Amino acid sequence: MNRIWLRHEHHPDETRTPLTPQDARRLIADGIPVHIERSDTRCFPDEEYRRAGCRLEGRGHWPAAPADALVLGLKALPGTDRPVSGRHAYFGHCYKGQPGAGDLLGRFAAGGGELLDLESLTDAAGRRVAAFGYWAGFTGAALAMLHWNGRLEAPLEPTERSALVASLRRCRRPVRVLVTGSAGRCGRGAREALAAAGVEATGWDVEETRDLDREALTDHDLLINAVLTDRPTEPFLSRRHLDPGGRLSLVADVTCDVGTPYHLLPFYRDRTSWAAPVADTDSGVAVIAIDNLPSLLPRESSSDFSRQLLPYLLDFPRNESWARSRGAFRDALAESETTHA
Repeated sequence: MNRIWLRHEHHPDETRTPLTPQDARRLIADGIPVHIERSDTRCFPDEEYRRAGCRLEGRGHWPAAPADALVLGLKALPGTDRPVSGRHAYFGHCYKGQPGAGDLLGRFAAGGGELLDLESLTDAAGRRVAAFGYWAGFTGAALAMLHWNGRLEAPLEPTERSALVASLRRCRRPVRVLVTGSAGRCGRGAREALAAAGVEATGWDVEETRDLDREALTDHDLLINAVLTDRPTEPFLSRRHLDPGGRLSLVADVTCDVGTPYHLLPFYRDRTSWAAPVADTDSGVAVIAIDNLPSLLPRESSSDFSRQLLPYLLDFPRNESWARSRGAFRDALAESETTHA
């Protein structure tokens, strides 16, 4: 019998979970045992999982999970060089040549483990079946608006959508905003956050970004970038495209593909954080580039993601989406082994 093993997230400021107590109860009712590593940072207390019928395990005990377990998480495994065995589902961020990607794939190869990357868990049309995109877009745009209005306080702390909307409604400084990738999940979230602040944003999607008008792009005060690409693309904005005295003064890069060939905004090179959410650059344009934006709305974003993922956990490993994720891992592993041969 397959079982689910939900591990504790060791990533700083990560309070989300891919599985809520309510949905864990659904799995158990369907005959799928659920093990939960204890965590004092997860947005749902351990006791809620225990009441749902889950078995509580020690923090970090996932290497000892039974062979039939799917070890489920969100962010990266602890950064060691230890081989990884077993089956793992999380956002590995190692298929685009990110820093450390080869080392991580090597750990799986050495341990005979398998990464079923949640980013590669897709339907027949290539669309991700479970994603945090809406919440990333909503939160990224909200932070940009709060900063524009002098209302962004650091360090950031988890909150609720209703509280964030209340803050946005107090934002009244005039602003011209562009959302790239406006038709996708992230773009929709960004536009809804801006609407809460009374802002009707300019929306660009595939047609507008295919032949980019950079002069029109930089004729905005704020840019919310929600474009996700899986192939090297001409950057939207490099240093040479930016005038330190120009109108564009802040970019919220929701996609946050820093350190990869897919980075569309290479005028900046470092992510920002909850402690310091906004960073100045030598181009004169400030940037917000936080890689776990939805964790600022942890319970709502987790509940939404868990609801999307649940049917695929109930149908693990039979569903074809898992086969596509497994194929993406094997392709990446083969490419990595060839590269480092």
